[in-house]
Amino acid sequence: MAEDELIDVHAHFLTDRYRTEAREAGHEHPDGMPGWPDWSPEAHLALLDAHRIRTAVISVSSPGVHFGDDRAAAELARQVNDFAADLERAHPGRFRQFASLPLPDIPASLAELDRALDELDAAGVILESNIAGNYLGDPHFAPLLAALDERRAVAFVHPTSPSCWRALSPQRPRPMLEFPFESTRTVTDLLLTGALQRYPRIRFVIPHCGGTLPMLADRIELFRTAFTSQDGRADTRTLLAGLWYDLAGTPFPAQAPALAQLVGTERLLYGSDYCWTPRPAVSEQIAALDRAPEPAGHTDWRQLTTRNAQRLLTEGRMTEGP
Repeated sequence: MAEDELIDVHAHFLTDRYRTEAREAGHEHPDGMPGWPDWSPEAHLALLDAHRIRTAVISVSSPGVHFGDDRAAAELARQVNDFAADLERAHPGRFRQFASLPLPDIPASLAELDRALDELDAAGVILESNIAGNYLGDPHFAPLLAALDERRAVAFVHPTSPSCWRALSPQRPRPMLEFPFESTRTVTDLLLTGALQRYPRIRFVIPHCGGTLPMLADRIELFRTAFTSQDGRADTRTLLAGLWYDLAGTPFPAQAPALAQLVGTERLLYGSDYCWTPRPAVSEQIAALDRAPEPAGHTDWRQLTTRNAQRLLTEGRMTEGP
């Protein structure tokens, strides 16, 4: 691929069945958004071609695939994962997928994890920031994290609405404020519960420039050292530097430089958040990426993020963790 082509690790797709089941479960305005976006393979390919994006790693966004029934969730996860695998085969090199899991059902999720990685050759899996109000450091998810760690898998952690959204953002789209805080909450939970150190080979990808982590990392470390057991745990900045981050949203002029100052640039990735981010906004975000000051030690943000993504996606299940 050309050096100026992007790899988009944060892109979404929809199927008719998924949209129907979500609406039937009450998600007519998912996460407080005005409605469901349009999506088609043809429109997505046109976006890729227009902006020199070689590959999009697609996934099902919030609210995920579990709407209250374990069996239905397992079937829906299988359907969307098969759809994405068929799309990848139909357009070689243009699409990969982060497969959906029917969480909080752990046995079904472990089975779908095996199928997605072994049979569908998924690039990794997508996890929501909280599942039924429980964050990813919760002991309930330990068997899944252990399996992901054993496989050295990529786990894309996408924010979703917090369980208390009715009190916090009853009339606002939750992606505006709650999603960045959700990413911060679940990463902090993984950090403070020790999960990041127990499962060091999982390649966690955190979207939207890490949410509010660049602003709160030192505060998290202050409270970690003042009010929790030290037990040899690495400091907050070191642990955060072991994660991967995409630049979806509004990375410039402020967020991406703040993130790079916190964790460096070697694990920063490009993300569009299409189709939930409309095409004009994706175009403006890429324009901002292309006109941003050069990252330290690199020619431009395109080459930097693409090289990082190639490393993430080719090494994910074959190399040791950080």
